[in-house]
Amino acid sequence: MRIEVLFVPGCPNHEPTLERIRDVLKFESARVGVQAVSVNSEADAKALLFPGSPTVRINGVDLELNEAVVPRLACRLYANRSGVASEALLRSAISAANEKE
Repeated sequence: MRIEVLFVPGCPNHEPTLERIRDVLKFESARVGVQAVSVNSEADAKALLFPGSPTVRINGVDLELNEAVVPRLACRLYANRSGVASEALLRSAISAANEKE
């Protein structure tokens, strides 16, 4: 399994997202590294189809895939109205990825 957290430097939700992912991985007994990917320019955002900071991708798939993504250097809000993906969303995605492996 590959977990990436794409973020804009200085994003206040980057570290809380990493902490939540680590907590879920521990709960799921999954030993997986998390790769942090810094998005530093509009060109990077476009190339990575970056919908905002932080973005979590598991095996290359966004947690909340949205077809209408406009790549940009901005903060991101998840469906839970927070800048950090919910524990339930992370747990579901990590569990599904674990089952596929």
